Amino acid sequence: MRMTRGERWFSVFNHLALGAFALLALAPFIHILAQSFSSYRAIMSGEVSFLPVEWTTEAYVKVFQDPGFLQAFLVSVQRTVLGTCLSVLLTCMLAYPLSRAYIQGRSFIMFFIVFTMLFSGGMIPTYLVVKQLQLMNTFWVYIIPGAINAFHAVIMKNFFQSIPSELEESARIDGASNLGILFRIVIPLSMPAIATIALFNAVGQWNSFFDAVMYVTDSSLKPLQIYLRELVMSGQSNINTTDSLERQLLAIESLKAAALIASTLPILIVYPFLQKYFVKGIMIGSVKG
Repeated sequence: MRMTRGERWFSVFNHLALGAFALLALAPFIHILAQSFSSYRAIMSGEVSFLPVEWTTEAYVKVFQDPGFLQAFLVSVQRTVLGTCLSVLLTCMLAYPLSRAYIQGRSFIMFFIVFTMLFSGGMIPTYLVVKQLQLMNTFWVYIIPGAINAFHAVIMKNFFQSIPSELEESARIDGASNLGILFRIVIPLSMPAIATIALFNAVGQWNSFFDAVMYVTDSSLKPLQIYLRELVMSGQSNINTTDSLERQLLAIESLKAAALIASTLPILIVYPFLQKYFVKGIMIGSVKG
């Protein structure tokens, strides 16, 4: 069916508007990227907009040579990988029995899971629980308290319900156990939904900083977001610059930009590999069942 002239103009305007909004969203990121590759003088004189001025990679060299940045980066990578894997595993093991109609009391359990999405214990009770469990100033304080997300459990439970029950029945006839059915049949068929919650978990773990502020005082356990927070808000950094105080003040702006870009790249690299599963997983997991 051919579009009318008015429809064509509307389509063109719609695409231009979407392109303009996309450029507006990307503008701050492009500006920071340009700053990270610009000289200190160009940044402080206000010459940098969306293209680097006096191209240099000195800021990146200094950032990646800083032991504090490398330690914080390692902590963030460890908590993201371990936290995501453990969360996906526990979420699947919780959601699978809740998706089976023959499990008694599953509606009662689902009520309490959904209830936690509406009401939480609060910051002070959570702090007291973490303290009583002796998780303060430990790496596991990043992993255990948020190991299972109620929203993710609902998505996986609804997705598991969309898998034909005949597959489970045939597996039981062949002698498969519950865990065997889960790991050999259900999970391989649920990769779109698993990729979705894995991406949610990874982004959440990578960007999280409040738990480090609340529960961690050991500098060796602070993640990258705390390092960036201190660098951006107060300009505190152990990065070696020059001996001149003026040069140090000029350098810190370029170092901030380089550190911000370096902290964003891992998620930008991972996302394209999961994007093809993302929309399918979130749609099916949300509406099925």
